[in-house]
Amino acid sequence: MSEEKCIFCLIAKGEIPCAKVYEDDSVLAFLDLSPVHPGHTLVIPKAHYKDMLHVPCELAPAVFSALKKVGAAVMGATGASGFNVMQNNGLSAGQTMFHIHWHIIPRFDGDGLGAWEQGKYPDAAAMQDMAAKVASYLEK
Repeated sequence: MSEEKCIFCLIAKGEIPCAKVYEDDSVLAFLDLSPVHPGHTLVIPKAHYKDMLHVPCELAPAVFSALKKVGAAVMGATGASGFNVMQNNGLSAGQTMFHIHWHIIPRFDGDGLGAWEQGKYPDAAAMQDMAAKVASYLEK
């Protein structure tokens, strides 16, 4: 999707309205139109980046700071006892909007959302093999 047609880029430019909760020079946060719970907020960089692999590392402090501030504000406003920060990369991971964004989802005791199922490696050797394989890509 081109930046000219990207809904999040248009929101960041003020061309499409949003329920803004936070803004600084690099980041914008606004309520999700289809919330998991009221207060579900999206945090986006104002500049267009497709996914995590395309975001410059220099943006990380601004994003992390916004996630921390907005997460605390969402908890305060909703009375949530916690929150999830979710971010999807690629279709198979559930990414549907190809402008990187983070979901802040307020959580409540007994809200029924749960976490994803956890698996296990067959044995310690299989786990070490996977660790070595991942590490080898970091060296490239």
